[in-house]
Amino acid sequence: MSGASSPGGLDGSNGLKRVSTGNKRKDLPKNLSMVSIMGLSFAIMAVPFGLSTTLALSLTNGQSVTVLWGWVLVSLISMGIAASLAEICAVYPTAGGVYYWAAMLSTPKYRAIASWITGWLTLVGNWTVTLSICFSTGQLFLSAITIFREDFVPNTWQTVLMFWAVMAVCTSVNAFFSKHLNLLNTICMIWTAASVLILLIVLLVTARHRNTAEYVFAHYDASLSGYPSGWSFFVGLLQAAYTLTGYGMVASLCEEVQNPHKEVPKAMVLSVLMAGLTGVMYLIPLLFVLPEVNIILSVANGQPIGLIFTLVTGSKAGGMGLLALILVIALFAGTGALTAASRCTFAFARDGAIPGSRLWSQYNYRLNVPLYGLLLSSAICCLLGLIYFGSNAAFQSFVGVATICLSTSYGFPILVNILNNRKAVQKSTFSLGKFGYAINIATVTWIILSVVLFCMPVSIPVTAAGMNYASVVFMGFAFISVVWYVIRGRKTFNGPEEVFIEGVDQFTADDEEHAQVEKKQQK
Repeated sequence: MSGASSPGGLDGSNGLKRVSTGNKRKDLPKNLSMVSIMGLSFAIMAVPFGLSTTLALSLTNGQSVTVLWGWVLVSLISMGIAASLAEICAVYPTAGGVYYWAAMLSTPKYRAIASWITGWLTLVGNWTVTLSICFSTGQLFLSAITIFREDFVPNTWQTVLMFWAVMAVCTSVNAFFSKHLNLLNTICMIWTAASVLILLIVLLVTARHRNTAEYVFAHYDASLSGYPSGWSFFVGLLQAAYTLTGYGMVASLCEEVQNPHKEVPKAMVLSVLMAGLTGVMYLIPLLFVLPEVNIILSVANGQPIGLIFTLVTGSKAGGMGLLALILVIALFAGTGALTAASRCTFAFARDGAIPGSRLWSQYNYRLNVPLYGLLLSSAICCLLGLIYFGSNAAFQSFVGVATICLSTSYGFPILVNILNNRKAVQKSTFSLGKFGYAINIATVTWIILSVVLFCMPVSIPVTAAGMNYASVVFMGFAFISVVWYVIRGRKTFNGPEEVFIEGVDQFTADDEEHAQVEKKQQK
């Protein structure tokens, strides 16, 4: 929003300073490197953790073929999406990320509404992916108890309280260790790589039973889902699609990186490539030693990975040791997702698009973090976790809405870029060249299909407890967005402030004249 808010002064008592929204806006500290951004993206995707916690989704919908080849398919698609976003990010590197790109790529007439819609999609996506990661981490911690006490079945309160405990840990790390994000993200990459190697060796060495290569690479059984065989495969792709969602979230840290137009695009694409390869290395040995599917799916809290490790190793201590590797990755993932969510909240609030923006757009330079944006993100996740009291399938709903919101927020600027004949990215330092149109169109087509797929229940017939409430959560946030737009946004929101200040020189020649007219009208 151009010049709508005046900069505040420094408050010596708490170290908070209002980030101005005019030409004198202070840049954020540039403490992050390309490796750190790649590590953060890799941490958010958290491949072994993401694939483990959503394993039941793909085992219900096709088993080995869906698990392995679904992962390969979605990895290739995600590479295309990441490359499409990286091409745009190289031209417009800013903390606003996809909602800023949607504004910059749209015509002046639709710039504000395009930015508003995309901004709310990415904001809700950031919140709900953080929610789903931390919620499943809580479930995973409770599943560790089941290893030693087979009769233990966590109740609703225990699950929610454990989720809140995980949120508290991730919030505290973000608030008090933000200056060490470079180190944490580097440790995360090393820990994940070492964990996958350890899991691969231990599972293959200790397994008493091994499945055949035909089972691993060609076994397909969709009978548990109730869906037609072909459709069931696509419903099961939620496992892979959910795991491979975090790469676009790191765009919100562009303003904290030196040379973001070069470093962030590379980090986004490389992190997806690393994630894809890591997933294959993890899934193939896991499928070779996978126990009977019906036993796995009978786990009360829906998190069977601890049971799998215990059955394969034949030891409760061995199962717990392997599960501990996944739990550490999970905490890295929750912390990284909350980092991105807090920056996204801060950036969108800075443009006046969230109720209470003046508070959420404050930056604590002492802690080096948008503290109130962090606390708001954490609080919303904690409140959404209460949905679990009404539905045991709440986790699937969180996964679905996170995937839908992030995918559509990624797809919107790519679609606008196609409609504008890709003029804005012709001089991108990360150009897709002659393959640009094909990659862009393929990714948008997939995103449209995924919106339908990931609103589907895991299996049919559907009960109230097993219903996928992703569409309900999605519509709830859409209602808040529309109401706030009617109350305030349509009067004051003109898109990201950079559209009319820092980004004017990035417009195409046709847009510059329109931009000057709009600036005069605002005055």
